[in-house]
Amino acid sequence: MMQLLASPEAWAALVTLTALEIILGIDNVIFISVLVSRIPEHQAKRARQLGLALALVFRIALLSILVWLIGLTAPVFTAFGQAFSWRDIILIGGGAFLIAKATHEIHGEVEARDGEGGATPANAFFWVIVQIIVIDMVFSLDSIITAIGMAQDLTIMIAAVIIACVVMYVSSGPIAGFVARHPTTKMLALAFLVLIGMALVADGFQFHIPRGYIYFAITFALAVEAFNIMARRNRERPRPDKDTR
Repeated sequence: MMQLLASPEAWAALVTLTALEIILGIDNVIFISVLVSRIPEHQAKRARQLGLALALVFRIALLSILVWLIGLTAPVFTAFGQAFSWRDIILIGGGAFLIAKATHEIHGEVEARDGEGGATPANAFFWVIVQIIVIDMVFSLDSIITAIGMAQDLTIMIAAVIIACVVMYVSSGPIAGFVARHPTTKMLALAFLVLIGMALVADGFQFHIPRGYIYFAITFALAVEAFNIMARRNRERPRPDKDTR
């Protein structure tokens, strides 16, 4: 342990891997923020806390069974001349789930009528948690396989994952609140989920889309939406009466 603390290479690996884990965790935070916006505020906080705690548990559990996890990349079957591993299958399934969920939510937002949305099902909290667990498993798998490829020491991997989950926890509240206060950003977040789901499916079919392109598109769209929000605030701001003489 002391050798790791005294090693510049270990610190460099920790910083790099932590930054990467935080970036990969953005997808998870967006998904959780969209899900919890459908349930009452007092339940939303509990769901967000439980969801991120589960994300941490899944990541540490997966790191603890590295041998099995590395075996997930071994081919399981071949179809149309292409080999698929369990990792590919999980990524395709998780990506398809994201696309279907986001599309369903977009349809619900577009077809919403005045007066609807006041009541939520009694088991809404339970289903939100179930969906968070499913997508946590998908994002955890992708995140941990990336960690294994970047670092060789289990202690560094676990430390990076814990730091990233703490950052996700701190940022999830403000992000969820922002989505709830600005309905147009929810539609934008749902569009991001479709984009991320497509990227996961593409990865499952071994067609890698550089994440830099995706995060640039998300950043650009968020910047445009930020200007829209500022413009709306300026239009709604009461103007001082002009002094007429």
